[in-house]
Amino acid sequence: MKKKEVPTFDELMNPTLQALKRLGGSASIDELVLEIVRLLELPQEVADVPHGATGRTELEYRAAWARTYLRKSGFIENSERGIWALTPDGTQVETIDGRKIARDIAKQFQLERAGDSESVEAPEADQPQTAISWQDRLISVLQAMDPIAFERLCQRILRESGFIEVEVTKRSGDGGIDGHGTIRIGGLISFNVLFQSKRYKGN
Repeated sequence: MKKKEVPTFDELMNPTLQALKRLGGSASIDELVLEIVRLLELPQEVADVPHGATGRTELEYRAAWARTYLRKSGFIENSERGIWALTPDGTQVETIDGRKIARDIAKQFQLERAGDSESVEAPEADQPQTAISWQDRLISVLQAMDPIAFERLCQRILRESGFIEVEVTKRSGDGGIDGHGTIRIGGLISFNVLFQSKRYKGN
């Protein structure tokens, strides 16, 4: 009976977006699932319902499908290191219709399996030579970012580097600690780490 109380994957789409927003726009899978449990106030016995003999919970299994459909819809993205993040569309949207997305993506899956889907990627044209290096362009983008967005970027970089429980605690411009996280080494030792987000021009 507890399995029936686990939200379906389409019901988990909005909570997934909300959880990512609460976590600063990016999160590991474990952080994301834990935040969904908090957000929905799910009883532990419901959150721990196993998904067969796979070693995963039913919630983790359904949340994975929710992420897949959200990624297909362009609301979230994931890196090779397993960090999930909101796209610009995911950041701006308030709520979505999970059932409609489920139907639309299901049709897309059917077309892909049938081999009828057309490639949407056009061949890249020759890129013109430019005197501006990618490093200079990157620095320009970083300097132009909103301070809070810059802190969120630092937060995501730490997550991509293996940190967990990364939180921003203060805003840029105060000269103090901007956040903290935990890095685990070899699965045995954990260190708490404090970080600052700084952008100095000409440095």
